[in-house]
Amino acid sequence: MKDQIILAQQDTNAIIEELLEDGSDPHALYIIEHHVSSQDFDKLEKVAVEAYKLGYEATDPDEDVDDAGNVVIGFDIIAESPLNAELINAQIAEIINLTAQFGVNYDGWGTYFEDGSDDDFDDAELMETVH
Repeated sequence: MKDQIILAQQDTNAIIEELLEDGSDPHALYIIEHHVSSQDFDKLEKVAVEAYKLGYEATDPDEDVDDAGNVVIGFDIIAESPLNAELINAQIAEIINLTAQFGVNYDGWGTYFEDGSDDDFDDAELMETVH
């Protein structure tokens, strides 16, 4: 599991650097989405409950079909956080430990560009996640 955590954390600095190079606000609070999936809805539900107990939020589950034709269910574990690699890497470790406990997949994390304005945004911005 330690190798999985290290591997998942390797992309954190690159994602943060990409956001900042594109002009994202370094002082904003970001919605961090940790992607979790499984073919077993009951296991995912247990992960969501435990994540909530740890202070996270969870999105509604979505179904998809993988390349092999299997139905996969996924949802996001949500945290609000500054764009800080140490904090995000701590979240990754905590969530991977949780997913391992229930035998589901941790599929990485993503967030959205923040320009620092409080203006309303349009739906197109929701589609611009950086993973």
